[in-house]
Amino acid sequence: MTHLYDRQYIAGAWCATQGKEFVEVFDPNTGALAARVGVGHEDDARRAAQAARAAFAGWSTAPLAERVRVVQQWAQALAARKDALVRAIAAEVGTPLKISQIVQVESPLRNIGNFVDVVQSLAWETTVGNSRIVREPFGVVACITPWNFPLHQIVLKLAPALLTGNTVVLKPSELTPQTTQLICEALHEAGFPDGVVNVVNGTGPTVGAPLAASEAVDMVSFTGSTQAGKAVAALAAQTVKKVATELGGKSPSVVLPGADLARAVKATVGACMLNNGQTCSALTRLLVPADLAQQACALAAQEIAKLTVGSSLSEGSRIGPLISQRQQASVQALLQQGERQGARPVAEASAVPEQGFFVAPQAYAVDEDNALARQEIFGPVLSILTYSDVDDAVRLANATAYGLAAAVWGEEQQAMAVARRIQAGQVDINGARFNALAPFGGYKQSGVGREGGLFGVEEFLQVKSIQINLPNGN
Repeated sequence: MTHLYDRQYIAGAWCATQGKEFVEVFDPNTGALAARVGVGHEDDARRAAQAARAAFAGWSTAPLAERVRVVQQWAQALAARKDALVRAIAAEVGTPLKISQIVQVESPLRNIGNFVDVVQSLAWETTVGNSRIVREPFGVVACITPWNFPLHQIVLKLAPALLTGNTVVLKPSELTPQTTQLICEALHEAGFPDGVVNVVNGTGPTVGAPLAASEAVDMVSFTGSTQAGKAVAALAAQTVKKVATELGGKSPSVVLPGADLARAVKATVGACMLNNGQTCSALTRLLVPADLAQQACALAAQEIAKLTVGSSLSEGSRIGPLISQRQQASVQALLQQGERQGARPVAEASAVPEQGFFVAPQAYAVDEDNALARQEIFGPVLSILTYSDVDDAVRLANATAYGLAAAVWGEEQQAMAVARRIQAGQVDINGARFNALAPFGGYKQSGVGREGGLFGVEEFLQVKSIQINLPNGN
């Protein structure tokens, strides 16, 4: 059955899109047509921005307790749709059900609570000498989010933006319309005042670009590819608005001499393959001492052989399909390029369904100039590289245009020393668990700005300095 999604959510109401075109969305498990999505028009983006502008005065001056109350009601409305969200994301993105539940849905629901805690303890005003430092919302924020973690990325933007008093125009991915529909229903049910949060479906050129360039928008928060992020930043520069970006990655996992190699390889394979490799922070480069290369390749092959590939809606699947035929073709083209450049396959899962957009999880031994070692693949592919000494390991870890995440394995003090030298926004040591309250974001071409916790809240606040006369005349 093909579903039709042809409405926008603007000023608290569902309305017909002004666009005349449609995007076709296909079931990644079968390749069958699953949905047609009405492509938003520049007029939809303009009306949404105007609605957000009209709502800003009331929302920004509402008591914090009121903003918290409505955001918590949004969280409750999302929680009531938890099962539907899990299945929608599994069906649209290709995330296997168990991972969809834990990572795609439960994690962002907890994050809303984290943001509520942060804003309730935030020092909204402080004093420095004879100055009162005041934190204020930017105004209208355009939030442009990707398809790979549709709920998670929306929560990381909407929750802090709305709690801090901004109003929002959200442009979600056109490839996850069912997930977007459920999120919109929850937003409407939460009871936000009309215009505080608006959702416009569409593509980057039809909706994202007009929002980035709009004089009615005061800030853009964008997550997506580095190429698209550069385009958004260039458009936003025309009106000198703030742009926060979380972009691509080619994250290294550095195994130091003396580390537990088996543990490091197992964890790296798991992190690389999460969400079928469709994760910006995936550990896609395994760096090992040259004398351990053969053993590391054997261990990687052993771990990959354990991965069950199948429908994302099957309870037994560990690896599902990629989101689209386009993504599948992109990954396959990169693999062919890498092999032409000398990449040596060392592991590949055996059984891959014939229908759907599947790519077998695999690992390659490569040199540092190979395309598989340099380009973001966004599929279930691990590159294994060797180094001569620790300085060479650090050089290789940093030999990329990206700097989003990394991992280091080894004796703790040595691992910490190496972590400090890696140019990445977040580094895990010896498999330390992810901390949602810590800042997440990139160095270099992985983006500008941070998400999560206090740092993610502060991205949506401007700082004003008000000078006052002190009683002693200073």
